[in-house]
Amino acid sequence: MSNSSSITEFLLLAFTDRRQLQLLHFWLFLGIYLAALLANGLIITAIACDHRLHTPMYFFLLNLSLLDLASISTTVPKAMANSLWDTRAISYLGCAAQLFLFVFLMSAEYFLLTIMAYDRYVAICKPLHYGTLLGSRACVHMAAAAWGTGFLNAVLQTANTFSLPLCKGNAVEQYFCEIPHILKLSCSNAHLKETALVLVSFLVAFSFFLFIMLSYVQIFRTVLRIPSGQRRHKAFSTCLPHLAVVSLFVSIGTFAYLKPPSISSPSLDLVLAVLYSVVPPAVNPLIYSMRNQELKEAIRKGIS
Repeated sequence: MSNSSSITEFLLLAFTDRRQLQLLHFWLFLGIYLAALLANGLIITAIACDHRLHTPMYFFLLNLSLLDLASISTTVPKAMANSLWDTRAISYLGCAAQLFLFVFLMSAEYFLLTIMAYDRYVAICKPLHYGTLLGSRACVHMAAAAWGTGFLNAVLQTANTFSLPLCKGNAVEQYFCEIPHILKLSCSNAHLKETALVLVSFLVAFSFFLFIMLSYVQIFRTVLRIPSGQRRHKAFSTCLPHLAVVSLFVSIGTFAYLKPPSISSPSLDLVLAVLYSVVPPAVNPLIYSMRNQELKEAIRKGIS
């Protein structure tokens, strides 16, 4: 038994104990990480350099790519280093920093996806007011609000998590430091306030999800009333990538955190953690560029 004052490091969950599989995991994660860096970097460069893409939709997409780059850089490099050097250790401060950055970036990304839904709602349902409601200053304020809200949520969650006495060892049953698995190390009667904070965060997240769904109900009602098939196709092409990203983000995260305890296991938790921490940052650029001709042309122009 130990308490939080005596813990100097945590032990993360290893993907495997076999050396060959550890090296395979390293190379696999390295390939995914480099692909995510390249894809998100191309989107950021294309949007920043092409003046045709200096619109609210692409401004928010640029912020999303920045968040994806930062979030995958929070978890994957440490996991690769642990596999390469055959270790599980992460320092106490390193664990706190990793937890803070992960909560910060995931929260900011979710808030930003909500803002992007509002952007699509205004563009399709209130096109005459688009320039007024989503001017350059308003877009900067919205993006800053997403980053700031994520930062505030991360400060509260991290401070409350690491203020609890940890008396169940230092082995984290996950490949990176995450709130639910740190809470499992706390004393059984000491995490009530953290549970309450998580519940409040869930209610806030659900309200944002409800806003996104209501926005898309209005969007689809408006699009289906458009007489021109070409305009209807163009409207859908700007909405479906965002809806796909939201669905991927919410579905994996919801199942990971709200799955029944009866089916919970370390191996399932590990697979789900990879799905919601590694897959979205690598896949989001593909989803957004697949149906977006303007973005693909800007990327081709930048490469050539």
